[in-house]
Amino acid sequence: MFRRSLLRFLVVLTGLAAFLPQAWALVEININKGNVEPLPIAVTDFVASGDLGQRISEVIAADLKRSGLFAPVNKQAFIEKISNPDQPPRFDDWKVINAQALVTGRVTQEGDGRLRAEFRLWDTFAGQQLTGQQFYTQPENWRRVAHIIADAIYERLTGEKGYFDTRVVYVAESGPKTARKRQLAIMDQDGFNARALTNSNELVLTPRFSPNRQEITYMSFEGNQPRVYLLQLETGQREVVGDFPGMTFSPRFSPDGQKVIMSLQQEGNANIYTMDLRSRTTTRLTSTAAIDTAPSYAPDGTQIVFESDRGGKPQLYVMGADGSGQRRISFGDGSYSTPVWSPRGDLIAFTKQSGGKFSIGVMKPDGSGERILTTGFHNEGPTWAPNGRVLMFFRQAAGSGGPQIYSIDLSGYNEQLVQTKGFASDPAWSPLLE
Repeated sequence: MFRRSLLRFLVVLTGLAAFLPQAWALVEININKGNVEPLPIAVTDFVASGDLGQRISEVIAADLKRSGLFAPVNKQAFIEKISNPDQPPRFDDWKVINAQALVTGRVTQEGDGRLRAEFRLWDTFAGQQLTGQQFYTQPENWRRVAHIIADAIYERLTGEKGYFDTRVVYVAESGPKTARKRQLAIMDQDGFNARALTNSNELVLTPRFSPNRQEITYMSFEGNQPRVYLLQLETGQREVVGDFPGMTFSPRFSPDGQKVIMSLQQEGNANIYTMDLRSRTTTRLTSTAAIDTAPSYAPDGTQIVFESDRGGKPQLYVMGADGSGQRRISFGDGSYSTPVWSPRGDLIAFTKQSGGKFSIGVMKPDGSGERILTTGFHNEGPTWAPNGRVLMFFRQAAGSGGPQIYSIDLSGYNEQLVQTKGFASDPAWSPLLE
């Protein structure tokens, strides 16, 4: 259910481009400029019987708008009604409402029951088709098709991979504060299709996706014994990752998915270990009298960032994958925690506590270039979108009943609430689905 191969990619729809005039300029977005002015884009209702075409276009427009890079034009302003997406649109009608890009499409049902969804992306001022694709899928996957089309549009106009066809695991919280129920849950990145993965009343923490998107590692206090678990998403089967005498916490997969790195507490100290998932052998990477925890690999697997209070208060440290060369990289005021390495490898996100506030920030792997993206009463637990351009984290406002999940651009703009049914914390973003 998590494989993009369920959606069969077919031809790129380029036939119309040969009959159009040569472009004098192509619309594009430079997302490296910082605060980008959103690009006006018109997403028309896909031609279809019933309302499915409208629903698909609404998901596409919502994805693009939520990125902060696009400003979908109000449909009430549309002059041309697209009835045949095989024909070039009347570009003048779209230019007059300043729609710099235009999305048209169609959804039909095949004889075997599958949906056929196709779209075309147009540069209205150049009068040229930029891309077009079509997909076949089962009807229940219509939202995924919409997310994949939004990813294709994002990539064509920004030059960067999108992140809309992804999922997020998190801790769903319900009930009163004194008897809060915390379940492991999963949802699409836009908050839809949420479902529980566990049905236990025990505390669950720090869920993390495997690189192949098929497994989740997390910590549970089931039976009053804190352990690290592996959960198979397809089957729901789970198993304990080792059974250690002390507390185990903060598990995370290695980039190749062959190991889990975690912190084990023994005799009052917490040190960082890796476990080979095939041989179940453990390797100790740190050996201090402090609390070393929250390890996160660099995307190439050669380095690890982690949190340690060996200097007197929690700070960020980096070491080689074998534990060598341990060095402190954070030196600002306050304390630092929950580091996570960007999928691009260029930055480390973290939680910073200073002056009675909790902030989400980023710094380079050598500790330079620290930037705070957002600050509040309690912000914690950043996780990266697979393209390394957006972060999610959870926030609990002062006096509120519980935490909620937010997203924010790497630039520090476009902070948005991710809608969940109840309170939610500890998000972890999946890689792009396949």
